[in-house]
Amino acid sequence: MLDELLGRAELKARIEELEEKNHHLERQLEAEQGRRAEAVADKQDAEERVNQLEDRITELEDRVERATGEETTRDFRRVSDARGARTRDLLGWLTAIETGDEGALTATIPNGDSVPEAVADHFGENVPLVRRAAPAIVLADDSGIVSAALRPPIEPEEASARWDDAFDLPLDQFLPTGRLGFALVRSDVFAVGVYADVSSDDDAAAIERVSFEGFESDVKGAHSKGGFSQARFERRRDEQIAEHVDAVQETLAPIAENVDRLVVVGERTVLGEVRDLADVTDVSDSTGAPEAALADAFDDFWTTRVYAL
Repeated sequence: MLDELLGRAELKARIEELEEKNHHLERQLEAEQGRRAEAVADKQDAEERVNQLEDRITELEDRVERATGEETTRDFRRVSDARGARTRDLLGWLTAIETGDEGALTATIPNGDSVPEAVADHFGENVPLVRRAAPAIVLADDSGIVSAALRPPIEPEEASARWDDAFDLPLDQFLPTGRLGFALVRSDVFAVGVYADVSSDDDAAAIERVSFEGFESDVKGAHSKGGFSQARFERRRDEQIAEHVDAVQETLAPIAENVDRLVVVGERTVLGEVRDLADVTDVSDSTGAPEAALADAFDDFWTTRVYAL
């Protein structure tokens, strides 16, 4: 009775009505955040699936190419990998070959659609193999002794072809040279080393690591989809990755200014954040503790695929 006399009953009713509306809006907000969280998780799953499908498509296209036309009876005579001392020995042997005037063909092929006319003329029916080896540097001599394609760690960007009296193989496309910065960047792991040339007359193009920095960041892992907690989880994870990338950029910036070139490898999703600092970037799946992961990524990156045509 007293509430009615003082007009508080109406106010209390209004408060209850507003609280109910507020509760309803909170449920709507929670549902919307849940949907957004699911969308983020679905996007991440989709990106990973796209990457897997792209790799699968490339593999299937290669099979189709080999299974059509004359390619059914043609394949590389040999495919192998070279790194470190073996790469140096291979390049030393090839560059030591001397031919007569215009007896050695060196061609750079950035992709299978950019085969120079000189290469097509020389390789004829083996041109499909050249396309499959791209991006590559293709070598041949007029005596038929050398017929190979090398896919270097630093892939060629422009198509060219030239006959000369020797093969032209830029050392820095195949081997770490000079003062080099090499970094591995993942969403939760970072490692960078500076490598210096310690070449001698007995050990050409040798290089060793002279400094190292690395750290791991506490980044949340996978989370089941759905719910308000999922939205908070995704926001916190994104914040942690952003903090990690900021620390990576701060570490890389002074190194980039004090090396001849900086190579950065790692996860596709974070490479774009440091691309402006790097001279070369590439995807790497190396994992583990920073120093061990860096060593694995370094060896994997500086590998040359050798195709005997």
